[in-house]
Amino acid sequence: MTTGTSCRGVLCALIFATLTACASAPTHTETETSSSAVAPEPATVYFGGDILTMTGLAPTYVEALVVRAGKIAFVGSKAAAMNLAGAQAVTVDLAGKTLLPGFIDAHGHFINFGKNLVDADLFYTPDIPDLLARLKAHAAKVPEGAWIVGFGYQPRIMAEKRTPTTEELDTVSKDRPILIQDSSGHLGSANSAAYRAAGVTADTPDPAGGVFVRKADGKSLLGPLEETALNAVRGTRPPFTGALADQVVTGAAALWAKHGQTTAQECGLGLGNDDIALVRNAIDKRLLPIDLYVCAKDSATDVTIEAARKVGADYRNAESGSITQRQAALVAQANSSAAVSPELLLQIRPDLDKRYVNRVRLGGIKFWLDGSIDTGWFTQPYTNNPPGKTGKYVGYPQIPDEVLDAVFDRYWTTNMQINMHMNGDAAADQALRAIDKAIAKHGMSDHRPVFVHGSYLRPDQIDHLGKVGAIPSFLTSSMVPGGDGVLHLWGPERAAVCMGAGTLQAKGLRYTLSHDAPISPQPWILPLVDSAVNRVAKSGTVIGPAERISPYHALRAVTATAAYQIKEERTKGTLEVGKLADLVILEQNPLKVDPKTLKDIRVLQTIKEGVTVFSSSTAAGNAALNDEPLPHAHEAEVAQPLTPEARQTLDLLLAAATRS
Repeated sequence: MTTGTSCRGVLCALIFATLTACASAPTHTETETSSSAVAPEPATVYFGGDILTMTGLAPTYVEALVVRAGKIAFVGSKAAAMNLAGAQAVTVDLAGKTLLPGFIDAHGHFINFGKNLVDADLFYTPDIPDLLARLKAHAAKVPEGAWIVGFGYQPRIMAEKRTPTTEELDTVSKDRPILIQDSSGHLGSANSAAYRAAGVTADTPDPAGGVFVRKADGKSLLGPLEETALNAVRGTRPPFTGALADQVVTGAAALWAKHGQTTAQECGLGLGNDDIALVRNAIDKRLLPIDLYVCAKDSATDVTIEAARKVGADYRNAESGSITQRQAALVAQANSSAAVSPELLLQIRPDLDKRYVNRVRLGGIKFWLDGSIDTGWFTQPYTNNPPGKTGKYVGYPQIPDEVLDAVFDRYWTTNMQINMHMNGDAAADQALRAIDKAIAKHGMSDHRPVFVHGSYLRPDQIDHLGKVGAIPSFLTSSMVPGGDGVLHLWGPERAAVCMGAGTLQAKGLRYTLSHDAPISPQPWILPLVDSAVNRVAKSGTVIGPAERISPYHALRAVTATAAYQIKEERTKGTLEVGKLADLVILEQNPLKVDPKTLKDIRVLQTIKEGVTVFSSSTAAGNAALNDEPLPHAHEAEVAQPLTPEARQTLDLLLAAATRS
């Protein structure tokens, strides 16, 4: 096999076959009867370390845990566990390590992050010349026809204290579209080719909730763009296809699992015009080793719902059950010169949760009510204005009240949860008004609306959200790079109660912690826990010591409460009999280390439904799983043989299958 197309077919087929072997084995229930039924798989017993169940408001440990057929079969004493598991049981001595429920992503951008893995890394760039140099180096690796995209810069830590202009980006290329996004994902800049590709000119008006920054003449495009204006340009980027589409998902999944997560989230599907196709590709090829909870971007709600209906229709009559019967044929097909077109096969889940189709479920909608630290919407002016803002600046809203009111009216009594991005208290007021109107019309429901970030909530708003069942999800790790900026822009009073987990904990209200990757440079969980416990900014300043919480409560926010937030508390989030065997093994117990070292605890193993999907020993030396961005997957799209990066990913998946 020598052509690029057939090579990609091999990679897709092998990943497909491997993932189905290691993550999608059939579950034999009591109702299944067949003359060809195989013997039940042996149980696995974990013991010899701290097993923290996360079942209550105080830590509870058990001596042993038994996993059988992808679910937790027993928690309790080692003697009882061994007796229940039987003589054929596989035993796992934790050797003093700590076992917890698998971490749950309460707010992230899985697909968007997967795309960023193939883009230029602009995190921690010190100045514009360095940023441009990184883009030039990256441009050499991007195939013709593809955009040059970079992500992660922060203007306030750069020497120039500003975003590059169109003219500066044009020095990288005038002919190829270039788009950069800052670390918040709310601000960016485009070169002249990107503006042409998006159809944006000096005569294009600013969209509602966004700004095309103009030159001194008040008309000509300067380059920078904010909020919905950024979305308008970003949405015209050409789609990811072929092996590149596969690697968006497999690359992101590998990193989510590396950080201990057994459930990921894409909260904003539709930011890219190919997002739905990427998810459908993952469903059809069964590329996901972990679960993916999806929320549609507000403007893409109807098309996403229609796509979900199409998935349901296509898989309604699909054969479900064992994929292993077809693996030999798939591998044989992979070794032919033809590209593989996988059959539509519906995975049976151990929890029989029919909301999922091959590890994906549509769970909600995402609205952006305001912007980032610089553009959050407040009832009172900023203490110090961001660069370029004048007067009594309070930020600005992104959508009208009537739009949000209509959405709550439509979905308040359905299973489509409404997630709302908000940083300022004016945005929180808008959300609470919409919820109150829905309750007045339809009555209270178990909707569980999510206040994404909920960075500044007044005391009256905290009481209010508790009454309506809303759940804030705090991006606590942003306090390290952004805490000093919050102090400067919002002032010490607002900063002190920012992401007020301590207040909610004292009131007995629910909250979660979320990384919002790629806003965080990695989809990390333990740095979230660390920041919620310590609240230390980069300068060393402790911001709002009264809002610090204990390590245990921080862990609850990424396990039990996170499961509750996404309405999966019956099957995830705690170690209890009957729940999915979604587990994470940590090198140390977060409750027994110096709290200042929480972020440094290593994830040793991540287990999804009893199957290892990440192991630190397997990942050692694997560039796809270290703390740097993945190698540029564009190279895989044009290479003839399997690239080293693709081979490394494949080796990892094959190792996982062997262990299963």
